[in-house]
Amino acid sequence: MPDPSGEPFRALMLRQGGDEPTAEITRLTWRDLPEGDVLVRVAHSSLNYKDALAITGAGPVVREYPMVPGIDLAGAVVDSSSPDYRLGDAVLLTGWGIGETVWGGMAEYARVRSEHLIPIPEGRDAFWAMSVGTAGLTAMLAVMALEEAGIWPAQPSATRGPSDDTPADSSEVRVERLPVLVTAASGGVGSIAVSLLAGAGHYVVASSGRQDSGPFLRSIGASEVIERVELEQSARPLEQQRWAGAIDSVGGSTLARVLAETRYGGAVASCGLVGGGALHTTVMPFILRAVKLLGVNSVFTPRDLRLKAWSRLAYELPSDMLQPLTRVISLEEVHGMARQMVAGRGRGRTVVDLAARG
Repeated sequence: MPDPSGEPFRALMLRQGGDEPTAEITRLTWRDLPEGDVLVRVAHSSLNYKDALAITGAGPVVREYPMVPGIDLAGAVVDSSSPDYRLGDAVLLTGWGIGETVWGGMAEYARVRSEHLIPIPEGRDAFWAMSVGTAGLTAMLAVMALEEAGIWPAQPSATRGPSDDTPADSSEVRVERLPVLVTAASGGVGSIAVSLLAGAGHYVVASSGRQDSGPFLRSIGASEVIERVELEQSARPLEQQRWAGAIDSVGGSTLARVLAETRYGGAVASCGLVGGGALHTTVMPFILRAVKLLGVNSVFTPRDLRLKAWSRLAYELPSDMLQPLTRVISLEEVHGMARQMVAGRGRGRTVVDLAARG
């Protein structure tokens, strides 16, 4: 273990280059780390799409260089001046600008602000936390947003009773599972959203641009799998009503079509813009079908809501459910995997093991 005398440790460092930043493993000491009141020995980080954009330079994520990337980290406290954390506490941190404006999780040590940390849920460890990561937190926040909007697995049918001639005052109401859509379902947010929704009892329709993803998506709970191109077609103001709800990580023309296809009273949780930030739509879904568009941001989620979401994740997303979604790589493999992710060849979750050597 390094100490204040200057023993070095490994970190992935981004430095400003030409068309893209340079990414190289370097040696740092505790004295190199930014200010903060808690020092964490990082056991695992994770590689998210935002990290991939930062590492390859494909998106304007990093605000200043040099930068240690990694918007997630999990490990144990090794030094603290905060009364809230003691030596050995198992902690995690997602968002709050790490890996963007302040050094992030792809280093063996990180000095952070205590108010941004939360304890790893009881019974879980750092590997589990990073198998979930920002992607899982975002997915859970989206699920919670749909629930708050009234989107539950079983909903009363518009038709009362078993047939059209059932008396209107019948106490018998047919209950049906209406389809909930997940776009970019092969990605980190999408795959965890599929698992969470299916685990809650929803009929999940997964959309993916990867033709080989069908078996994978069905194995994690999708009832149907559709091609991404089906949702990329330009939409009329209102299309056939299909979705009771949706979790969308794509944005752009896909989100516009999903809104046009959402059923009366439905809701769409928007949490990504892989397909672009522009949204060309009309007010028709909102005023004629009472559709709700729900924004989801996991970066600055308040602490109380974070704790609630992570508590649910610990219960609803156990390790055996995460196993088929998760791959593990070393720090040396991060750059290559980031390129694959930006090219659309990523799937599920990627955990970075800081103790591994590639």
